[in-house]
Amino acid sequence: MSEKVWFITGTSRGFGREWTIAALDRGDKVAATARNTASLSDLVDQYGEAILPIQLDVTDRAADFAAVKAAHDHFGRLDIVVNNAGYGHFGFIEELTEQEARDQLETNVFGALWITQAALPYLRAQGSGHIVQVSSIGGITAFPLVGIYHASKWALEGFSQSLAQEVAPFGVHVTLIEPGGFDTDWSGPSSKSSAELPDYADLHKQVTEARAKRWSSPGDPKASARALLKIVDAENPPLRAFFGESPLQTARADYESRLANWEQWQPVAVEAQG
Repeated sequence: MSEKVWFITGTSRGFGREWTIAALDRGDKVAATARNTASLSDLVDQYGEAILPIQLDVTDRAADFAAVKAAHDHFGRLDIVVNNAGYGHFGFIEELTEQEARDQLETNVFGALWITQAALPYLRAQGSGHIVQVSSIGGITAFPLVGIYHASKWALEGFSQSLAQEVAPFGVHVTLIEPGGFDTDWSGPSSKSSAELPDYADLHKQVTEARAKRWSSPGDPKASARALLKIVDAENPPLRAFFGESPLQTARADYESRLANWEQWQPVAVEAQG
C-alpha cells in the first residue's frame, strides 16, 4: 500500500494520539496538531521526520489555514485530513452562558470547518483525498446535560453531508465517525461544565446516573485505530460509520421513534400544506 500523508487535529491524547501512532506505525507520515506540542515529543523521538508537530488552536481560522499549508509544503501532499479536535460541554440548556455556548461551537464546528476549507484546494487539485470528521452518536441523537455538545455535532453532521456531495466530483471522500462511549478523557479533563442551577439538582443526579449506566463498558481507543485504517483504505468509504457496539441500537431506537411520530402526525403535515 502506498504511503499516505495525514493531517490530524487534537493529537495530544485520546483518539487523535492513537490514530497518529497507528498511521506512523504502518509507515505513513503525519502532520499532528496540538495546543501544546510538548505532548508529542515522545512521538518525534520515536518516529523522527515522519511526524510534523504543529502547535494549533483550531478556533483561530488564520492559524488553521497556515497549519494546513505548512503541512502540505512540508510533505508535498495531503491524503487524509482528520478533524478530531473537540471537547464536550456539560450543562442543561438553561445553565449555559453565552460564552460557554460560543466556545463549544467555535471548537467543534468552526474549527472543523476552517480546517476543511483550508485543505480542500489541495485535495481538489490532486483529485483525491479523504476528510474524516469526528462526530459522535451524539451527532444523530440527543441526551440531557450535553445539549450544546449535541448542537455542535449535529451542525458538523449537516455541513459534512452537504460537503460529501459537493466534493465527490473531485475524487474527495468524506466520512463522519460516530463513536459511542470510549475510554478517553472526553468527559474528564478535556470537558467543561456549566454552573448548576439548584432547581435542576435532582435531575442532574438522575441524568448522571443514567449516563454512567449507558456507557458502562467503554471502547478501546487503540482498537478504534484499526477500524479507522480500514475506513480510510476502503475504495468506497462510508459517509457515516459508528465506532462501538452500542451506537447502532441507540440509532435504531431513535429513528424508529421518529418515523412513528412523523407517520402519526402526517395528516396534520398534509393539512399544513393547504
